[in-house]
Amino acid sequence: MEVLTHWVGGAPTDWAADRLGDVYDPATGELAMRVAYATSADVDRSVGLAAQAWPAWRDTSLGRRADVLFRFRSLLAESKAELAALITAQHGKVLADAVGEIERGLEVVDLACGLPSALRGSYSEQVSGSIDVHSVRQPLGVVAVISPFNFPVMVPLWFTPIAIAAGNAVVLKPSERDPAPANFLAGLWSKAGLPAGIFNVLHGDAQTVNALLEHPTVAAVSFVGSTPVARHVYETAAAAGKRVQALGGAKNHMLVLPDADLDLAADAAVSAAYGSAGERCMAISVVVAVNPVGDELIRRIRKRIADIKVGDGRRQVDMGPLITRSHRERVASYIDAGLAGGAELLVDGRNAAVDGAADGFWLGPTLFDRVTPEMPLYQDEIFGPVLAVVRADSFDDGLQLINANPYGNGTSLFTSDGGAARRFQREVEVGLVGINVPIPVPVAYYSFGGWKQSLFGDTHAYGPEGFHFYTRNKVVTSRWPDRTDSGVKLSMPVT
Repeated sequence: MEVLTHWVGGAPTDWAADRLGDVYDPATGELAMRVAYATSADVDRSVGLAAQAWPAWRDTSLGRRADVLFRFRSLLAESKAELAALITAQHGKVLADAVGEIERGLEVVDLACGLPSALRGSYSEQVSGSIDVHSVRQPLGVVAVISPFNFPVMVPLWFTPIAIAAGNAVVLKPSERDPAPANFLAGLWSKAGLPAGIFNVLHGDAQTVNALLEHPTVAAVSFVGSTPVARHVYETAAAAGKRVQALGGAKNHMLVLPDADLDLAADAAVSAAYGSAGERCMAISVVVAVNPVGDELIRRIRKRIADIKVGDGRRQVDMGPLITRSHRERVASYIDAGLAGGAELLVDGRNAAVDGAADGFWLGPTLFDRVTPEMPLYQDEIFGPVLAVVRADSFDDGLQLINANPYGNGTSLFTSDGGAARRFQREVEVGLVGINVPIPVPVAYYSFGGWKQSLFGDTHAYGPEGFHFYTRNKVVTSRWPDRTDSGVKLSMPVT
């Protein structure tokens, strides 16, 4: 059985592994490989090598850093098919969705390639007699990125290209459930000419994560995952004096008004609820139907669900399996809880026909109606293909329901009324808002992140806030005697 090792110092390691984890093919249920889990000593060794490599990278010119980013971007684009196949084999999402994940990650790499502009400081001349003031942004040192299983490529690419472009060294701890894509990325960085030790991959579990959070040399931590873990990451790392951005869970609502285009709304609800088997932090898990639109909207949603093909993501299907057997059972338990709580089960994903192996981790699209806010079905982040419909009497009732929810990651409104849309985007207490857009993940030059229990720390991912997170601002006030530089140089100056 293959054992996936860490990637540290520019190459896979040959370190002895005292602890190993199992990695499954979700579509077959078969054990696909094993992965080494890093100990505290492994973390210390890796961070130490990154710290040794960092000063030279910090002192590398912006132009030469950009060269590496452009080469990485080219290699990543050329490798999409191979990398997408690896994502599907370990996560289970269909190939088209895996390719889409890579393409959204490429957007952030494109942004990072513009690092000379993003890292510019400012300058004010003659603020006082012969005194000038300027600001610069400088890298932090060694930073840690802890990414989730649902986007094994896109989420690391939200953080690592920007951290590297800003002059930092990175230690990535990917999910132990689908770890191989992280090593694939490490190989691309190496081929792109990134110096050894600037991008490192450490595999592991909670023990590995805690060692990174508490390591004195790690200057900052970026995390994406569930809210309880995000809170732990934030509190632990912040207590250790680190800069932290910890993106947590979600319960994303889609509010549908009576004047909405119901075909558009039904398409959006099904796509956003069941894409990637609902294993998205931006998935729509609650549709709030404002009377009298509910019955007709549900009819159209059910019609679309009937056409969804569930099966092995390497085949011609629409939706793949869940990531592990235990996660599949956890999601299925909410179907039982919904029935026990009095919700009306309209589509039961446990009975879905599947184009795949019998032992795959299957759960088809599931639809509940008459869900109420006190039910666990409504309150908890299920992270699976379970869509709940809540009825509301008015726009105000729907808006109040969304604002009362402890999560504030994403939300959307479907309407033909511009006034209602403007009011919604102003008053809703959620960080990412879509108007007739079900999954409002912003493009790379804006920043991603929610409000309330969906974000711990005050900095969002990628975009301008990403560059600010991975750098520190320094302001210099100076006075110099008037001098002239001597020496003739006729050649073109280069970096």
